[in-house]
Amino acid sequence: MARNTAALKHPPVPELPSSPAGDYVDDLTGILGVAVEFERRRGRGAQSNASGRYEPLARIAFDDGWRTLDELPPFKTTVTNDATRKIITRNDSPDIGFDRSINPYRGCEHGCVYCFARPTHAYLGLSPGLDFESKLFVKPEAAELLEKELSADAYTPKVIAIGTNTDPYQPIERRYKVMRRILEVLDRAGHPVGIVTKSALVLRDLDILARMAERNLAKVALSVTTLDPELARRMEPRAATPMRRLETLRRLSQAGVPTTVMVAPVIPALNDTEIERILEAAYTAGVREAGYVLLRLPLEVRDLFHEWLKANYPDRANHVIKLIRDMRGGKDYDAEWGKRMKGTGPYAWMIGRRFEMACEKLGINASKTTLTIEHFRKPKPGAEQLTLF
Repeated sequence: MARNTAALKHPPVPELPSSPAGDYVDDLTGILGVAVEFERRRGRGAQSNASGRYEPLARIAFDDGWRTLDELPPFKTTVTNDATRKIITRNDSPDIGFDRSINPYRGCEHGCVYCFARPTHAYLGLSPGLDFESKLFVKPEAAELLEKELSADAYTPKVIAIGTNTDPYQPIERRYKVMRRILEVLDRAGHPVGIVTKSALVLRDLDILARMAERNLAKVALSVTTLDPELARRMEPRAATPMRRLETLRRLSQAGVPTTVMVAPVIPALNDTEIERILEAAYTAGVREAGYVLLRLPLEVRDLFHEWLKANYPDRANHVIKLIRDMRGGKDYDAEWGKRMKGTGPYAWMIGRRFEMACEKLGINASKTTLTIEHFRKPKPGAEQLTLF
């Protein structure tokens, strides 16, 4: 018998009450729809797969009593080519330290439940939930597009950030090698790059990164959210373990690649007690720069995180959400520039001071690596077919 789905008019995402967390957590099923059975989402971060906010209908699988839900297959990773025509994305956000970035992939198989990039899948007509971590898009011509854009007469070099949206070294990079080809272009052009990842796969490209670092063209940041392997497995199910990330930082540092540890995101009453230990472990691995970012819950991420929190840590869910709101002016998220990364209020202030004091004690952030553009040379444009339009 075919599976049953209900097609309903898509409701707007409701605002949860701004008063201290109480019994609202129990109402999440009504907000998100039916949670996906564990066996179908094993190894994934999100609990559900609600339709994107731009879809006219919300489709929800339900059990009609004939066990038709048993016929639904597990969520398997699929990869689709993304036929983008430009690869460098520009931004003018005043609270981030770069104005251009590259994202080799859309979606991320790491499945980090807190990922602020999840809502971007709604633009593709997909769910920011399980679709985000299982329906991936690759940009196979990224390196060629990059070379073309770097060779443009109007292009002026500045550090390109990679990994600021989805991870460039997520598992499918082993197959597609898009990131390695991008680095080869940047290396030949003498163009500076800053990379953020959670993956030990970055070590595959250590030959290129070390060569670029000798000319002050590359630095790498790894996000270490927790040292607790159980929490990491639940929160970041397909990312490298905390110990592998620290080992990756050690090997990068030994090879002369400037490294940064990102304590991100900091989640109150879940991993905020680990700030000092993470910094100490990173310092031992050779890291001399660090940063932190407070948990961000934009759009659908809010409900996905609440749902995950209730399923995995029901005993502290209300307390965690109350503290989040205390740092966001009574809301689940404040997107205002200058506040969205660090939060406000006494608890946010305490997190910031703890981070600063731990860095000062260890000698972290005593100096900052500044990459150079002095080696940049525009690539020579190759022969290409002219278009009529």
